Amino acid sequence: MKSSIQVSPWRRTERLVLSVPTQSILYILLWSLIIWMVYFSTYPAVHDKVHSLRHHTLGVSCH
Repeated sequence: MKSSIQVSPWRRTERLVLSVPTQSILYILLWSLIIWMVYFSTYPAVHDKVHSLRHHTLGVSCH
């Protein structure tokens, strides 16, 4: 007989997702996606607003 308590897969998943390292990674990935969408958007309204920022940021080409 096992003396340890069985933990359901849902409980393990919840514990993993709610952990601080996982939340930090998800937060960084979310902001990275947002920044990437702003920098590399070809939508004219967004592109025109961040045009000079793109030219002044090292490594981000515009044209």
